[in-house]
Amino acid sequence: MNRNGYNLQRLCGHRTRAGDTSRGEDKRNTAVLPEFQKKQRSFNQPRMLQNEMHCPIQIDKKGVDIINIKGIEDIGYVQHESTILNTFPTEQDAKKPHGLFMQDGQRRVDYVLVYQYKKANRKGVSTRHRGSMGSHQQEPEPEPPLQPSDFPEDDKRVRRDEFELNLLESGLELESDEETKAYGLGFVKIHAPWHVLCREAEFLKIKMPTKRVYEVKQKTGILSKLSNIGHKMTSPLRPKVEEDDATFKNLSYPFSRERKHLFDLSDKDNFFSSTTRSTIVYEILKRTTCSRAKYSMGITSLIASGVYTAAYPLHDGHYSGDPTEQNDRKLLYKEWARYGMFYKFQPLDLVRKYFGEKIAFYFAWLGVYTQLLIPASMVGIIVFLYGCATVDQNIPSMEMCDERNNITMCPLCDKTCSYWKLSTTCATARASHLFDNPATVFYSIFMALWAAMFMEHWKRCQMRLIYKWDLTGFEEDEDHPRPEYEAKVLSKVLKKELQKKEERLSEGVEEQPNKWKNRVWSAMAGVKLTEKEKLTWRDRTPAYITNIVAVLFMIGLTFAIVFGVIMYRISIAAVMAVSPDPYAKANVRVIVTATAVIINLVVILILDEVYGSIARWLTVIEIPKTDKNFEEKLIFKAFLLKFVNAYTPIFYVAFFKGRFAGRPGKYTYIFRHMRMEECAPGGCLMELCIQLSIIMLGKQLIQNNLFEIGIPKLKKLIRYIKAKREAKLETDKNSKIPRQYEIDYNLEPFAGLTPEYMEMIIQFGFVTLFVASFPLAPLFALLNNVIEIRLDAKKFTSELRRPDATKAKDIGIWYDILRGIGKLAVIINAFVISFTSGFIPRLVFMYLYSPDNTLHGFTNNTLSYFNVSHFEPGSEPLEPMALGYKVEICRYKDYREPPWSSQPYDLSKAFWSVLAARLAFVIIFQNLVMFMSDFVDWMIPDIPKEISERMSKEKSLLVDHFLKEEQTKLHIVEVLSSQEKERTEENIDENPKENDEEPVANCTDGADSSRSQLINSGPEVI
Repeated sequence: MNRNGYNLQRLCGHRTRAGDTSRGEDKRNTAVLPEFQKKQRSFNQPRMLQNEMHCPIQIDKKGVDIINIKGIEDIGYVQHESTILNTFPTEQDAKKPHGLFMQDGQRRVDYVLVYQYKKANRKGVSTRHRGSMGSHQQEPEPEPPLQPSDFPEDDKRVRRDEFELNLLESGLELESDEETKAYGLGFVKIHAPWHVLCREAEFLKIKMPTKRVYEVKQKTGILSKLSNIGHKMTSPLRPKVEEDDATFKNLSYPFSRERKHLFDLSDKDNFFSSTTRSTIVYEILKRTTCSRAKYSMGITSLIASGVYTAAYPLHDGHYSGDPTEQNDRKLLYKEWARYGMFYKFQPLDLVRKYFGEKIAFYFAWLGVYTQLLIPASMVGIIVFLYGCATVDQNIPSMEMCDERNNITMCPLCDKTCSYWKLSTTCATARASHLFDNPATVFYSIFMALWAAMFMEHWKRCQMRLIYKWDLTGFEEDEDHPRPEYEAKVLSKVLKKELQKKEERLSEGVEEQPNKWKNRVWSAMAGVKLTEKEKLTWRDRTPAYITNIVAVLFMIGLTFAIVFGVIMYRISIAAVMAVSPDPYAKANVRVIVTATAVIINLVVILILDEVYGSIARWLTVIEIPKTDKNFEEKLIFKAFLLKFVNAYTPIFYVAFFKGRFAGRPGKYTYIFRHMRMEECAPGGCLMELCIQLSIIMLGKQLIQNNLFEIGIPKLKKLIRYIKAKREAKLETDKNSKIPRQYEIDYNLEPFAGLTPEYMEMIIQFGFVTLFVASFPLAPLFALLNNVIEIRLDAKKFTSELRRPDATKAKDIGIWYDILRGIGKLAVIINAFVISFTSGFIPRLVFMYLYSPDNTLHGFTNNTLSYFNVSHFEPGSEPLEPMALGYKVEICRYKDYREPPWSSQPYDLSKAFWSVLAARLAFVIIFQNLVMFMSDFVDWMIPDIPKEISERMSKEKSLLVDHFLKEEQTKLHIVEVLSSQEKERTEENIDENPKENDEEPVANCTDGADSSRSQLINSGPEVI
C-alpha cells in the first residue's frame, strides 16, 4: 500500500529496476499508477497509508515506496519517465547536501510544504509511512496523538493526498520526508523540472536575458572624468560582491518556448534563478485546486484550514560556517547584514536576486532615504550650533534672566501656588533659544524642499532600478481570491441554494436528494465561484459599520488617554507646588513635563501593538478579495491609528496647550477645580521639543530596535527549546543531522513589509512635521537608520524564513502616504512657526512697537498686568508673602489691557496685530513653499534622460531583431519553394533522397548561419 492509498502490488505487481539485485538494501521498487479516474476513485475510498522507510528485511519484502507517474505532456519538451514521490533509504538520504536537493542529489528542492501528523510510536515511524510487513514487523505501541487544528487527521491526510496528486498532474516532482528530528512534522519537498519551468515562465511572461548583447553608451568628457573619480573615491564603500557589467547589457524578452534560440540554454540548471524557480512553484501552488479542502483554491486555503502548517522556499544554505562553501545567503550576511558594514553601500542586485524585487525596493528606498538624511542632518546641526552661538546675544532671554527687572508673575495654580519671579525661568528661556531662533524658519523651508527633492530623487532611482532589473512593462496581475473571500462566497451560494430548496418544498415541488448533493459538491469541487458570485456592498455593510465605529472608538480612546495625561500634569503640578523640597518647587515644569512624556511614550508603545492587531482584525472581517487589497486596507487603517496615537500628544502641546487657559481672575477650569495648563513665559516650543525628542528617540530605541532584536531572538529560543524537548522523544537510532528545510522551519515566518515601512513612515513624520521645533530630528533619524538597515538585513538573512520572491515595480501605497506627509508638513510647520514659536511676535514688536527696531523691551511687551485684588474668592494664594513682600500687581503672559484702562483685561490691539501677522505668515509660507516644491517637481524629470533613451533603444533593437528574423524565415521559405519547383521541373530520377535532402540541409544551414549571425552580431552602441 503506498502513501496515496493504492495497492500497487495488486495493481502492478512487484517490479524492480534493472541492476537492483546487486544493490542490496539500496534497491528501490517502482510502480506505474493507473489512470486518473482510478486515482480519483481511490480518493473516494481512502485507506490507511502504509510505507516503510528503513527496516532490516529484504528489499523484495518492503512496501512500495516510489510512484512512477507520467507528467503532463508538454509540446516541444521531453518529460522524465517518472516522477519520484516518497522517501529513500537513510543511507542515501545522508549523502544529500544540507537538504537542498532531492534524495538523488541532483534535483534542487524549490519549495517545501510542512504538515503535522500523528506518530504511531516513539521509534520515529509514522502512520503515514508505516506498512504491515507480516511476521517481520511488530505492531507499535500507541502514543498519545497530537491534537488536530481544524480537521480530523484522516480528513487532513486525504486533502493532502489529493492536493499533492494534483501537483503531480501539473508536472511537479515531490518527495516526502517524515523521518526527521522535528517531532510530528512531515515535509514535502517540491522540485520543478525543466519543462514545467519553461511552461510557467511563458505563462507568467517572465523576462529573461537573451543572447543579444549591446554596449551601453558611457559618459564622455568632463562628466566621464568626474564619474571615474567618484567611483574610485567610493570604492572602499562598495561591498565585495560581483557587480553587473555596466558597459554591456543583455536584451531581455519574455520567455517563449517557440523562441528558445533567443536565450542561452547551455546551463539549464542555472538559467532560472532560485527565486524564479520558487516563484513559479508558488504560482502553481496558489492555483492548484483541492475539492475536498474547506476552500477551493490553492495552498493559502490549505494552510488556513490547517491541512498544511507552512509553505516556504529554502535558503541557499547556512549563513555562517565553512568559508569554502559559498552561497548567496552567506555572502549577503558577510557583506550586508553585519553591523561592521554600516558604512558600505547595499548590494541591491544581490538582494534582488535572493529575495525578489519587492524586498529589494524596500531596502533601496530605505538606503536613499538614509543617504538624503545626511544633508538634512548637517543643516540641522548648523541651525542648532547657530542657536548655541547666539544664545548670549538673545535679548529676550537676557531680559528674563535679569533679576534687576524684578518682574513678579501670577501664581501657576490656585491656592497652593504662590507668586514667583520671572528670572527663575532663565535656564528654560536660554534653552528655548537653541530651537526658537530665526534659523529655524529657514530650516523649515529647507526641509519642505528637502522632502520634495527626496521624493523626486527616489522616483529617478526607482526608474533606474526598473530599467536595470528588467521591470519595464511589468504589470501586476490580479491575485487569486483569498481563502476567507472564497469561504464567504461559498456560504452565500449555499445559502441561496438552501433558500431555493425551502421555496420549492413550500410550493410542494420535491427535489431529488442526489441533485441537491451534486449542487453542493459542485460548488466545493474547485469551481471558481468568485467569477460567478461576488460580495456586494450589502454583504460587507456590517463589516463597514464595525470598521467605522471601531476606528472612531480607537481615536476617541487616544484622545481620552491624552486628556488623562493632562489631568496628571495638572494634579502633579499642584502637588509639587506645596512640596517641602525646594528642588522640586524650583523645577516643577521640567519634572512634570518629563514624567508626562514618559507616560505618553509607554502608552504609545502599548497602543501601537494593540492598534496593529485591531487594524488587522478589522481588515479580516471586511473580507477583501485579494492579498493586495487586504494589504492596502490594512496599511490605511494601521497608519491612521498609529499616526493619531504617535502625534496626538505632540499636537496638543504645539497647538492647544495654553490657548484656552484664560487669565487671572477668570481661568478655565476642568471639573470645576482643575485649572487648565499654561505655557512658560518663553512659550511652549521648548516643551514641544522635549516631547518630540523623547517620543521619537524612545520609539526608535525601544520599539524599532529593542523589540526587533529581542522578540525574534526570544521566539527563536522558544522554538529551539520546544524542538529540543520534542527531539528527546525520538530514539538515537533514528536521529539525523537536521536538514535545511528543518532548520528553515524553526525560523520566524515572514510577516510582510508593512511593519518595516510603518516605522520608517512614522519616523519620516517626526523628521518633517515638527522639524521647526527640533532641528536635530534628522540627525537622530540618520543614526537610527544606519543601524536599522543592518538590523533588517540580519533579520532577513538569519532570523526569517526565506520569503516568496514577489515582483514589484515600486513601493506601492507607501509613496502616496509619503507625499501626503510631505504636503502636511508644510502646513504644520507654518502653524508651529506662527503660533507656537515667538518668531512672529518678535517681528511685530520690532517693526511696530520698538522705538529702535530692536528686541529691547520685548519681554515686557508680552506680559500683561493683573491686580491681585481681582482674584476670584477662594483662588488667591495661601501664602501671599512668599516672596517677602506684599504683591499688588502681578504679570501674566498675554496681550490684554491693564486693570487701570477703560476696558480692563480685554484683548489689546497688539493681540490682533500679532494674530493678523500670524495668519498672513501661514498663508505666505504655505503658498511659497508649495510653489517651490511643485517647481522642483516640475524641473526634475521622473525618468532620467539616459534611462529613457536606453529603454527606447532596447525596444527598437528587439523590433529590428524580430524583423530580421521574419525576413530570414521568408527567405528560407522562398528558397525551399524555388528549389522544390526546380526539382519538379528537372524531374531528376537519380538519388532522389539525396537531392531532396541536400537543398533542405543547405537551406537549413544557411538559415542557421543567418540566425547565428543575427544573434551573435557584435555589440551595438547606444
